[in-house]
Amino acid sequence: MTGEKRSYVIGQTEMPARPLEPALYLVATPIGNLADITLRALETLAAADIVACEDTRVSRVLLDRYGIRRRTTAYHEHNAQEAGPKLIAAVEAGQSVALISDAGTPLISDPGYRLVGEAQERGLRVVPIPGPSAPLAALTASGLPSDAFLFAGFLPVKAGQRLTKLETFKTVPATLIFFESPRRLAETLVAMVEALGGERKAAIGRELTKTFEEMRTGTLRVLADHYAAADTPKGEIVICVGPAEVKADQPADIDRLLLSLAAEMPASKAAAEAAKMTGGQKQALYRRLLELRDAAGEGEGG
Repeated sequence: MTGEKRSYVIGQTEMPARPLEPALYLVATPIGNLADITLRALETLAAADIVACEDTRVSRVLLDRYGIRRRTTAYHEHNAQEAGPKLIAAVEAGQSVALISDAGTPLISDPGYRLVGEAQERGLRVVPIPGPSAPLAALTASGLPSDAFLFAGFLPVKAGQRLTKLETFKTVPATLIFFESPRRLAETLVAMVEALGGERKAAIGRELTKTFEEMRTGTLRVLADHYAAADTPKGEIVICVGPAEVKADQPADIDRLLLSLAAEMPASKAAAEAAKMTGGQKQALYRRLLELRDAAGEGEGG
């Protein structure tokens, strides 16, 4: 690290940045509102020898906002094979490299995981600097269950492949989170109705943390009808779809669910989790689980 001054600015106050140890730092940045950044993230960006950006022009807006004058280099899907080894070599040479995406947490729908994998194989230190994340922002504001969720990123562009992919998520007992292009939102919702069922609860997060932020909720069918009739929306889109439910008229499915949960947790907790997932009564599910265990010769056991 050279003797050059490294700092960032909060309001009118210039803050010195402490030196960083050689490592790859994964720095979360705002998903829209530039105020949504941690002090640790600012200090890391100000102190890093190299700031690797998805788009240096986009990142420069953030860096300039906080008076950070650091060397930036591009690292994205199209140059990862060429740029990645250079960043790894910099860390091996004793430098600190901060990796950021255009918005949110690095490695979420970008090639950063390859860089992290290479760094780990070389025995280099990888340091997460947590912060904003569009999937989590949408999930927390969706009103959908957050105890279990699956982030699926972008769906395939081609209709057939998209439908096939959605079918794989049909029975997942967790809230599903997707990114989508505004241009494809309407047709994707139609595909979700077909593959997942129109009565599934869902939420559409648009332009989260920005001036025209919107969170629209309803069933998949209601949302599909809305966007089929509306103008093409603008901005970044996150789709959250509620978890699959085991119907009360499917006792075999409920039995399998109870036994699966009971293999991982005590019987009372398994019954409580099954109740949340199916809408059934905890006590009735608990009694059924004990019956299943007695039939298998396992006894109560928890």
